[in-house]
Amino acid sequence: MSALMSTYGRLPMTVARGEGLRLWDTDGREYLDALTGIAVCALGHAHPAVAKAVSDQAKTLIHSSNLYNIPNQEQLGAELCRIANMDKVFFANSGAEANEACIKIARLHGHAKGIKAPQIVVFDNAFHGRTMGTLSATGNDKIKVGFGPMLEGFIRVPYDDAAAVEKLANSRSDIAAVMVEPIQGEGGVHIPSDDYLPALRRICDAHGWLLITDEIQAGMGRTGEWFAHQCSGITPDVIAVAKALGNGMPIGGCLARGSAAELMQPGSHGSTFGGNPLACSAALAVINTMETEQLPARAKMLGTRMLNGFRAALHNQPGVVDIRGRGMMMGIELDRDCPELMGLAMDNGVLLNVTAARVVRLLPPYIMSEADADLIVQRVSTLITEFLTQHETVPA
Repeated sequence: MSALMSTYGRLPMTVARGEGLRLWDTDGREYLDALTGIAVCALGHAHPAVAKAVSDQAKTLIHSSNLYNIPNQEQLGAELCRIANMDKVFFANSGAEANEACIKIARLHGHAKGIKAPQIVVFDNAFHGRTMGTLSATGNDKIKVGFGPMLEGFIRVPYDDAAAVEKLANSRSDIAAVMVEPIQGEGGVHIPSDDYLPALRRICDAHGWLLITDEIQAGMGRTGEWFAHQCSGITPDVIAVAKALGNGMPIGGCLARGSAAELMQPGSHGSTFGGNPLACSAALAVINTMETEQLPARAKMLGTRMLNGFRAALHNQPGVVDIRGRGMMMGIELDRDCPELMGLAMDNGVLLNVTAARVVRLLPPYIMSEADADLIVQRVSTLITEFLTQHETVPA
């Protein structure tokens, strides 16, 4: 019997090692990792620059309290603020913690405006994390079962519906912020209309609200820009980032600009391990590598190549509802639930997952070759075609 709590429905495979796009299990079998730890290892596995940064730093200093200055934390903060056009950053250890900091900033903003119980506008099908604050902000009722009561202070409206947010603005005076994923990842790789984020920016500006973008999955180059909101030409007030920032080292960040960057003061928030020297060294290596090798642009190119490949292979396949994506963030929606595709894909040497019950989600690394991108398209397209052919009757 395992000593681990049963929080994951694990597939019957034990990972042994990885290199680039590929993973090997303890039986020596090779897999194309098109999931990358759920959008984490954007540089692939065992990347030399990250490995060297972690090794060198571990020989010097792994941890120091945030009661003292940490040079590479300062350096990483400056680099992140540069690429995100932000002013300041708070470092945490995960995406959920980064989003918790965003929520606290939103509430501080509301209280500073004299709002007794500040509200944050959030969205259907959103996913922001599994802590109590981020779970309360999340739009998936299934993962909330057994954990109620949820925290108050969140108003939920449909995603990609700026009119619904405008309607709230005209009827309530207790709203402090809007918290949105530029692309909904866990919710099914939903990409909003081109004018959606600009409309949210205008509404927030008109009413003195903060615009918070959750870039945990879509950020750090995955969509072809450093951050997905940059594809819409807007700048939020607060950004949450994690996942690909450390390429596997646990690190998250909450970035802010303007007055929002000044709300946190000594004693208002903290993290024992947040921004420790080891994690910051890894993240600096990630940013330097992505910038030097122009990997956001490569993610855009490879993503376009793969989407075109999927559309060519599956455009006449009954049962395929939609093929969508931006950069290396792709979803293939079927007309039926398909969780078994995760295991079937693994049996065929590809690691992927299914989110929102019927969306095959792909989050490959940016460093892979065009030939490997084509190989993933070929294997996954064949797998989906065979699955739909063998399950021709759609469940009622």
